[in-house]
Amino acid sequence: MADGLGKPTAITEFIILGFGDLPDLKILLFLIFQVIYMATVAGNILIMVLIVADQHLHTPMYFFLGNLSCLETCYTSTILPRLLASLLTGDRTISASGCIIQMYFFGSLVCTECYLLAVMSYDRYLAICKPLHYSTLMNIRFCLHLAAGSWLNGCFAVFLSQLIFCGPYEIDHFYCDCIPRMELSCSDTYLVILLAFIIACVFTLPPFVLTLTSYVYIIATILRISSTTRRQKAFSTCSSHLIVVTIFYGSIMIVYLLPKHDTLRDLNKVLSLCYTVLTPLVNPLIYSLRNREVKEALCKAVSKYVAFTKTCRNSNRITA
Repeated sequence: MADGLGKPTAITEFIILGFGDLPDLKILLFLIFQVIYMATVAGNILIMVLIVADQHLHTPMYFFLGNLSCLETCYTSTILPRLLASLLTGDRTISASGCIIQMYFFGSLVCTECYLLAVMSYDRYLAICKPLHYSTLMNIRFCLHLAAGSWLNGCFAVFLSQLIFCGPYEIDHFYCDCIPRMELSCSDTYLVILLAFIIACVFTLPPFVLTLTSYVYIIATILRISSTTRRQKAFSTCSSHLIVVTIFYGSIMIVYLLPKHDTLRDLNKVLSLCYTVLTPLVNPLIYSLRNREVKEALCKAVSKYVAFTKTCRNSNRITA
């Protein structure tokens, strides 16, 4: 901690202010985030199980969707369990090492999601714009390389620096975000911010440009299709992914491009919930409700489960 003169000393923990001092709303917020976390994990795990179990979903598009669901499960697990514990116990402290670990995993998973979304948009580009060459270009080996490359790029994309802190040690956010943490430093952060900005551009701008370019070609190709039925069918194959991309990139851009005024801090927190909590929650809903093949796989799984339970009941009655 800091001494009376505000000199830099060894820091052992930070205080996560979260959503402020709201004792009357703690239980309500805990229940809301608990339901969201359980629904997010259950929904994404269900998507992964369906993709593995159903042979009809063993295609490149669903392979990448399975990777995205796995990432979303890890992604939300870096933030919500700590937030839930804080709301339940009232302990808002986090160790300095715990803060760095949370920052690293959150940052690497955000970057991985950027690359996975770019890979998925490229997959849709090949399927719609190059249908005759799709199976040849998007083979199993290439899919594995794209998925592995997305995860590896995320691991190397995070820049962590040693900063000097003089106090106070209160991070005005609901998780250890890099910008609120830098604002607490009493050292010169100009070079750190510049380097972080350069690294962020190097690792996140290329997948964003690839995603944007892919959808420019996809939309141009769809508009050239004369048949209305074929045009709707082509658009339906990428509409779910386009919704997810819009929510993810839209919320991130608004959060990090908003002016850093004190009056906008609460709005910043609310918007941060969009890509940290809302996106992992709605992904399974978007892909299941808007995707015929996923709905069919889910119906098959439910019917098999019902048939299995009936068989077990009948066998128990016979033995009884």
